[in-house]
Amino acid sequence: MSSPPRLMAVHAHPDDESSKGAATMARYVAEGCEVLVVTCTGGEEGSILNPAMDRPDVRADLATVRAREVAAAIEVLGVRQRRLGFVDSGWPADGEPVPAGRFATVPLARCTERLVAVMREFRPHVVLTYDENGGYPHPDHIRCHEVSVAAFDAAGDDRLFPAAGPPWTPLKLYYTHEWCEGRMRTFHRALLAEGLNSPYHEWLDEWTTKPGSTERITTRVACGEYFPVRDRALLAHATQIDPDSHWFAVPMRLQQALWPTEDFELVRSHVDSTVPEDDLFTGIGEFVPEFPELRISE
Repeated sequence: MSSPPRLMAVHAHPDDESSKGAATMARYVAEGCEVLVVTCTGGEEGSILNPAMDRPDVRADLATVRAREVAAAIEVLGVRQRRLGFVDSGWPADGEPVPAGRFATVPLARCTERLVAVMREFRPHVVLTYDENGGYPHPDHIRCHEVSVAAFDAAGDDRLFPAAGPPWTPLKLYYTHEWCEGRMRTFHRALLAEGLNSPYHEWLDEWTTKPGSTERITTRVACGEYFPVRDRALLAHATQIDPDSHWFAVPMRLQQALWPTEDFELVRSHVDSTVPEDDLFTGIGEFVPEFPELRISE
């Protein structure tokens, strides 16, 4: 390759880029990789999850506030960002439909074409997104999964979306598995062993009634030294991240010692790559001088 490896991470809302794979992105930026975050919606219908930010002025213009927050987080991570411009679907009550015109109700082909255009412009080698459950079943997360997979498959096909630019074939597609059962149980036990409060009791009880994701992990990226960068990016989302919440329940020394990776599932690959992996770029291109650890097939 004549240019550095390129990574695209597709997310549903502002703040998702900081809570899912952020330390991995910061590591690759530090190593010279080009990283683009694509944010599908503006988070207009999100709740204010930090009591200190639940103020009339914030509630009156949440979309603008969240745009400022994500801009600050993007600067912390050192990545670039593109907004797809769809409207947050919110999370309707059980039995209630998503309102018309929101991201989850826009025709899949229209959403896909918009993301294909960004893929063909940025030309990523690796794409990150959510699994079929969206990581958690928010309508926008599930639609983000659907759009990302469809765009990954369509971007290299010159018969599809010809107005979206010259075709480009991304080489690898991954799902993020940020809060797998194994990681949560490891931290839960460590907190109890040190006499600290664990916020994971209720969540772990739920794992007995739903499938876990630990066994789906194929790729573990060592990025513990970038966890502080991730946390600064999280805190930039002041409406969404309470500094006293579960996000920071595990002391940094325990995180870095017990689970110093972020974890992913390889679901599409156009190159030879044997799992398990420790690098998202395993198998891509010829030897890259900027990345001497990457020796990969033609």
